[in-house]
Amino acid sequence: MTLTLHEPAPAKAPPAAPGECRGRPARSGSVVLRVLTYCGLAALAVAVVYPLCWMALSGLKTNGEIFSDPWGLPAHPDWGTYADAWHQGVLGYLLNSVLVTAASVLAVVLISAWAAYGLTRLAMPFSQPALLLVLGAMMLSPTVALVPLTQLLQALHIYDTYGALIVLYTAFKVPFTTFLIRAYLLGQPVEVEEAALIDGAGRRQIFWRVVVPMARPILVSAALLQALFSWNEYAFALVFITDGHLKTLPVGLADMAGRLNSDWPVLFAGLTIAALPMIVIFLVAQRHFVRGLSEGIGK
Repeated sequence: MTLTLHEPAPAKAPPAAPGECRGRPARSGSVVLRVLTYCGLAALAVAVVYPLCWMALSGLKTNGEIFSDPWGLPAHPDWGTYADAWHQGVLGYLLNSVLVTAASVLAVVLISAWAAYGLTRLAMPFSQPALLLVLGAMMLSPTVALVPLTQLLQALHIYDTYGALIVLYTAFKVPFTTFLIRAYLLGQPVEVEEAALIDGAGRRQIFWRVVVPMARPILVSAALLQALFSWNEYAFALVFITDGHLKTLPVGLADMAGRLNSDWPVLFAGLTIAALPMIVIFLVAQRHFVRGLSEGIGK
């Protein structure tokens, strides 16, 4: 009998852990991707912030400095240009824009929130045709209706008044805002509202005490979108307002540019003053704005 000795087979190496050699290429790739993402975001931030800083600094220069060294810093900053812009009419234009914007934002948010609540929570007849009507209204272009709108506003005796802009800004933005708030409410639980209804709360109480607090992010987003539209709108403010004391910032600044006779520092100062309110409001409410849009439009 012959005995054959077999050498034991070499033990297989254990699989590499996720953090060992096999994971190094993936880790290095994720680092590169992160660095590229940060570089892209930094470039985007510079592209957005730099024009604003350049505009603000140009308001501190002289006309000669703006043309001889447009990208440099002001040699002797002159803050008096901001005071000149303020007294050239920016104060009045600013107050007009604040009034029109605040009124239209309040009207749009309230009307749209009520409409969205009814479309999502109430068993109304013809709710689907109403929703289709809302969607159809979003397709209307405001500029194609300038002539009939002029006749309508004159018939209502609100032409060349604050009311003309407030009504138009509200009417043309209610459909989109209703659709936005409706999409957000569809993703919210109804159990809290049903519990409040069982406890004896009415529909109005449920709306103000339950729905509005739950929908705060989307309401803030809708308010900011409406504020940006009303603050920067030009066509309606140019056509439907002829009184110089009622002009809003976009039209007023264009009129001021013609009156200043190429006094660019004062014009840049006025543009900076006009941009500051929206920048501050957005920075204060950006958390609710991003959350509301992501949860509303994303549905």
